[in-house]
Amino acid sequence: MNNSPLITTSNALEGYRITEQLGLVRGITVRSRSIFGAFAGSFMTMFGGKNAIYTELCEKAREEALQLMIKHGNEMGCNAIINMRYDANEVMQGLTEVLAYGTAVKVEKIV
Repeated sequence: MNNSPLITTSNALEGYRITEQLGLVRGITVRSRSIFGAFAGSFMTMFGGKNAIYTELCEKAREEALQLMIKHGNEMGCNAIINMRYDANEVMQGLTEVLAYGTAVKVEKIV
């Protein structure tokens, strides 16, 4: 089986027919800033504009959550994930949960 399922944020996958709905898949990670990262990120906010340190932290957390969701989907036997979404919550100051979730499905290409 291909380890990279098709992923979409819509509830259908154009050109494919859903043959089986397998259920919810999710990937969750909890990240904290290092002391250096927090200091450097705070320093960058004083000047405004893009904050590369926090952007990189967020991107890494989302990618990790996405890969965990894909792994969960592979374990369920899906070849596609529909209705994919991200969510993030601050668990406590400096500690953020990032969740990637969607619906695992089996699809077949429409001929």
